[in-house]
Parts: sequence; structure tokens; C-alpha cells
Amino acid sequence: MLVCWDQWYPEAARLMALAGADLLLYPTAIGWDMRDSDSERHNQRQAWILAQRGHAVSNGIPVMSCNRTGVEADPTERGPGIRFWGSSFICGPQGDFLAEAAVDEPQLLRARIDLRHTEDVRRMWPFLRDRRIDAYQDLLKRFRD
Repeated sequence: MLVCWDQWYPEAARLMALAGADLLLYPTAIGWDMRDSDSERHNQRQAWILAQRGHAVSNGIPVMSCNRTGVEADPTERGPGIRFWGSSFICGPQGDFLAEAAVDEPQLLRARIDLRHTEDVRRMWPFLRDRRIDAYQDLLKRFRD
């Protein structure tokens, strides 16, 4: 399990896969500033979905991304608050959607995950085996020189 902000980092997903995780679970609370335009809302939500599906593909592992729904007021009362975009989903090791929730109501998702299929996908696409670990030292730095 990786929580909220971790969902944006490919390194975190890779480390979990290398540690032997059978799947990745990302509980989160992410949504829009109520002042965002419709197009900005669409782009943000699509980027989130794409990032999670990318973790599935690049690690050959199923991903479950759960996100809350509803509205939370700004406790400082300086802004209109946040609308959580729901859209929880489960995808397989090739990024294929196995289950998807609504954007505006709580929902329980269930999907059958075949770990043998995950192993087959990892054999077809051996991303973990073929990594160029000799070229990644700069990942240990905050910025590259």
C-alpha cells in the first residue's frame, strides 16, 4: 500500500514491485479546487488515472486506486473547498480496467485478479528484468547536475 501523494511517483511503485508486492493499493483523497474550470478538472482527473495505469503497466502488476467522493469545505473559509472526484478503479497488469466507480457517489468495487496472468504479463514484458540499473544512480539525487 502506498498512500495519497505516493501515487504520483514511479519510483515508489517500482520499489513495491521489486519487494514482491502482488498488487498496489493507493487509498487517496484527491479532487478539484471548486474554482477550477471544467477543462482543468478533466485534465487533472485523466492525469491521475493515467499515472496509476502507468504504474500497472511498467511494473506488470494490478493496481487498485480508491478515492473518496463528496465535498469538503475549506476550514479557513478562504476558498470554496474541494470536490473529490471519486473515480476509484481497479486495473490489471496491462492497465486494463477491471472495475470503475462513479465520480459522484460512494461505491464498493470488486474484481477478480488472476495472479497467474500477472506472472504471464511479466514474462511477456520483462520490464523488471531488463532495467538499466547501471544508468539510474542519479535517482538518488534531488536534482541532476
